[in-house]
Amino acid sequence: MKMNMNELMKQAQMMQSKMAKIQDELAAETVEGNAGGGMVRAIFNGQGDIVSIHLEKEVVTPDDVEMLEDLISAAVGDGLRKSKALASDRMGPIAGGLGGLF
Repeated sequence: MKMNMNELMKQAQMMQSKMAKIQDELAAETVEGNAGGGMVRAIFNGQGDIVSIHLEKEVVTPDDVEMLEDLISAAVGDGLRKSKALASDRMGPIAGGLGGLF
């Protein structure tokens, strides 16, 4: 049974509204990436933006800048993965519903 164009447009508008609401919610949620046993933490929002980076004093040593760079990179990677997973979890039901439109 095919939907008429008005029903299709109505459902598309409802999905668009739901997606916008989820995007707003994701902007307000945060996840934390960690490295070095929590010595370096990268905080992201659910849209994949870095909110902040926290470094424990013990990890900041001028003699080993490469280690600090590696820890920051690892914490950012961990946080980004978590942010993407959060967004995927939230958007998954909406994306799954798109199949019913066509």
